[in-house]
Amino acid sequence: MRSDIVKKGYQRAPHRSLLRATGLKDEDFNKPFIGIANSYIDIIPGHFFLNRYAQIIKEEIRAAGGVPFEFNTIGVDDGIAMGHSGMLYSLPSRELIADSIETMMNAHSLDAMICIPNCDKIVPGMLMGALRVNVPTIFVSGGPMKAGKLEDGTILDLNSAFEAVGAFAEGKISEKRLHEIECNACPGGGSCSGMFTANSMNTLCEAMGVALPGNGTILALSKEREELLRKAARRIVEIALDEQKTEQFRFRNILNKKAVHNAFVVDMAMGGSTNTILHMLAIAKEAEVDFNLDSINAIASKVAHIAKIAPALSTIHMEDINRAGGVSAVMNEVAKRNATQDSILYLDALTITGETLGERIKNAEITDCEVIRHNENAYSQVGGLKILYGNLAQEGAVLKVAAVAESMKEFEGSAVCFNSQDEAIKGIAGGKVKAGNVVVIRYEGPKGGPGMQEMLAPTSMIMGMGLGESVALITDGRFSGATRGGCIGHISPEAAEGGLIALIEDGDKIAISVSKGTLELLVDSKIIESRRAQWKPIKKEIKSKWLKRYSLLVSNAANGAVLKTEL
Repeated sequence: MRSDIVKKGYQRAPHRSLLRATGLKDEDFNKPFIGIANSYIDIIPGHFFLNRYAQIIKEEIRAAGGVPFEFNTIGVDDGIAMGHSGMLYSLPSRELIADSIETMMNAHSLDAMICIPNCDKIVPGMLMGALRVNVPTIFVSGGPMKAGKLEDGTILDLNSAFEAVGAFAEGKISEKRLHEIECNACPGGGSCSGMFTANSMNTLCEAMGVALPGNGTILALSKEREELLRKAARRIVEIALDEQKTEQFRFRNILNKKAVHNAFVVDMAMGGSTNTILHMLAIAKEAEVDFNLDSINAIASKVAHIAKIAPALSTIHMEDINRAGGVSAVMNEVAKRNATQDSILYLDALTITGETLGERIKNAEITDCEVIRHNENAYSQVGGLKILYGNLAQEGAVLKVAAVAESMKEFEGSAVCFNSQDEAIKGIAGGKVKAGNVVVIRYEGPKGGPGMQEMLAPTSMIMGMGLGESVALITDGRFSGATRGGCIGHISPEAAEGGLIALIEDGDKIAISVSKGTLELLVDSKIIESRRAQWKPIKKEIKSKWLKRYSLLVSNAANGAVLKTEL
């Protein structure tokens, strides 16, 4: 076993002595050591109960013949960090999580691992760390939250609360209604109930085969979720006890080029968060898979968008997807589209449970075609995410087409520029943004932010003020999975590295075309050259040593916002 290096032979007597201090006995030194990477954190709704989940997993691991060792990672709640300087730490936390997984697993030479993530960057951070360690690993998330509901039957989620702020500011709802929404939008534990980043990533873990069926959709704090934990624990010990299986199910044998491809296919079919592109590019790099933004548009052209989930459709949430057949039913339907040819999915991809993806999904059927549609009557015959290019996005920008009104898919407007999210929030609240504008928020990319803040506050304000179908927003920052509307993010190159977004001036015309896949600044090239000659990047004062280091080492969004390892 990999762990023999810390527990076998006379030279390891001191090591065993330390392990005995934690409660180990003679018989334990012949068992596999299983790491449990837990993201239990009191302040995050999707995580405050994960300590109880870890206890269930540890009990099952012991019963199955393994020795569990739990350790924790950090986590940032994007909703709580939203709209202030705390959001600067959100994306950088992904790198710290990956580093902590690598550190703990390799320092102690553990044999296999179960990861218990739930939200946002925690899932991709753990995936990146697991790829570095490359031992058999199963992901089992905490599960999604139930949707909220008002007394009048209105269905709610976190996005409802953010948009209610804009509605209240405009005098469209009362303070009493705002408070009612606040108190009911998030009714209990779990990752926020729509197809926001957390649930998008937990869903993609199923598509990649590193999690069990139901990982993305079975509700948190349910008996079904507890049974999923037990199955995962038993399976990881079964693998770790068998030398051949240990080699067969090394993490890189599961999360490889086929898995990355399958993840993007499911992302397109379900219209996931734009953040999934940022995270999957980073995961692909960690897996040493050659995958870029061009590959994403190629996949989108072959995949029908068959499931609309909040924020794209406010009445549908993860519990509805689970009831309608789950992610397996989505994949089975996607695979049928090209039944006469090769499937768009790699059905021969290996999953952690031992069967191929095709074997896993072959009997999964849609049980509610209003929630998960068939290919023939899909919302669109192309995927729910799109990469745009043009002089404003030479390396690409990302749009969640699934959450854009038809009237916004071809749009031309005049720029209103802000050099930070804080400026934008003040400007929008102060009435600077009118119908027909394109809001430009820059110097919020990975390097310029630093940390690439999410823009849910300004996008929700635009929606709440009733401007969602008459105002577009472009940024080198990113969006929450809860964002909807004509919002284009991840613009690369970013402003801080001299991207054209830095040279836009108020009143400039900007054209967006979803059909052509373009994002263009409609300004004469000679004027642009003149502006560039006079341009000086805005240098923000960065007091944090960690964020300074991050800013120096991070790549732009088109490259996954990963940290350089070579200078």
